[in-house]
Amino acid sequence: MAGSSTRIRELRDLLALERTQMANERTLLAYVRTGMALVIAGFSLIQFFRQNLFVWAGVALVPAGLAVVLLGWLRYRHKGSALTSRASTSSYTE
Repeated sequence: MAGSSTRIRELRDLLALERTQMANERTLLAYVRTGMALVIAGFSLIQFFRQNLFVWAGVALVPAGLAVVLLGWLRYRHKGSALTSRASTSSYTE
């Protein structure tokens, strides 16, 4: 009976780790989506408006969007490595 309880707990922990990894991937995709929207908005302002204010806003949005994507990628890698190291030190890994 104790072995069954231990296996259920290990399975529960493994599934929680999988959910956390998928949440990390969804967060990365949200960063990428936001960064792409900023870059597209920046290029749109540059292309469709010729007033200095809009052009400068567009020029500011393009690197801001790229920075958001880079920040998301760095956060994803940091959290992913933390999850991997935590999983390798636990007893429920395969």
